[in-house]
Amino acid sequence: MADIRIHREHKLGLAKAREVAWAWAEDVEKRFDMECTVLEGETSDTVEFTRAGVNGTLIVAADHFDLQAKLGFLVGAFSTKIQAEIETNLDALLAKGAKSMAKKSVPKAGKK
Repeated sequence: MADIRIHREHKLGLAKAREVAWAWAEDVEKRFDMECTVLEGETSDTVEFTRAGVNGTLIVAADHFDLQAKLGFLVGAFSTKIQAEIETNLDALLAKGAKSMAKKSVPKAGKK
């Protein structure tokens, strides 16, 4: 069995981090036929994901994401590629979330 561990710091806050995590979960459900379940908490959420040969969790906090996955024997042979794909997708979603946060914090010029 192969293990994947990914940690990403962010400054999105919990509400925006939840949006990013849900977008990630929807993406992996569609692209990789995963079954995802979101367990909401007060200070963090857990996204549980599973399919044949893969199971894991994504912890969603106000300032970080922690993903841990266990890959079965057959899927484990592709662990490097799978980890790279997860990192690329998660990083893209985090960047998109940070960009939308930056747009919201810029005051719009008023008309004179």
